[in-house]
Amino acid sequence: MRILVVGAGALGGYFGGRLLEAGQDVSFLLRPRRAAQLARTGLVIKSPKGDLALPAPPSVQADAIEGPFDVVVVGCKAYDLAETMESFAPAVGPGTAILPLLNGMRHLDALGDRFGAERVLGGLCMISASLDEEGRVLHHNDLHGLTYGEFSGERSARVQALESALAGANFDARASGNILQDMWEKWMFIASAASMTCLMRATVGDIVESGGTDVADAVVDECAAILAHNGFAPRAESLARAHAMLAVRGSLMTASMFKDIERGAAIEGDHIVGDLLRRGAGGGKRVSPLRIVFAHLQAYEARRAREASRG
Repeated sequence: MRILVVGAGALGGYFGGRLLEAGQDVSFLLRPRRAAQLARTGLVIKSPKGDLALPAPPSVQADAIEGPFDVVVVGCKAYDLAETMESFAPAVGPGTAILPLLNGMRHLDALGDRFGAERVLGGLCMISASLDEEGRVLHHNDLHGLTYGEFSGERSARVQALESALAGANFDARASGNILQDMWEKWMFIASAASMTCLMRATVGDIVESGGTDVADAVVDECAAILAHNGFAPRAESLARAHAMLAVRGSLMTASMFKDIERGAAIEGDHIVGDLLRRGAGGGKRVSPLRIVFAHLQAYEARRAREASRG
């Protein structure tokens, strides 16, 4: 199975590197700057699950893709999706499966419109990772899961082929018979964590110390109500886990969106929080904890755009 991993950032670099470590036929689709960096340093992963150094990971740039791949793994930011789709389009053929690992749901429509819905699998990952200044992938905890599946729940031939390819890799891979439910619940987790840590500009532990767990509970419950409104009410264990995640005393956890705000970067506020809010019973117009969070994120983006226009 020929696998194209789009990008070698924290997400793509980690999972793609682990697949290469397991002997799979993986190539990274890279932009020139990252390609030059990996040519100098190789792909380096620092992880509690074992460090890895790959001196010359196979890579290709968009204008040099020759023919289709069996699987294209897409883990870009939502605001980069349109450009990213164009970059990997030459790698998509009649038998190619596209495995997106973005948060939320809106990207499924974009990928389906561009390549055909039949080529798109459902997917999600659970990992906390980042790139350091040297371009190394830093894996921050023990969590490194990747879940995928057909939207129909069928254990299709391509899902079975993926199972075989991912089985020997050093991460937790799981084929799901209910991938949409899994994706909606992941969206609840990530939207809740992003909402609280971005709004409060604080770690989970700081929010708990402040006595703000009741606010966190209200955010989780609002997200859960939106899931239920869309026919994907969270399972009891998932809902309990979401509440517990935001109630850990001393936790240093923050969402990646919070880290992006801290460094003045673009954020996925509309894709993760805004789109979820609009899918609720009130269409996002009623003042609620999640509506307040979204206004906060929009204000950040407005300020960032204003500052950028000044040069």
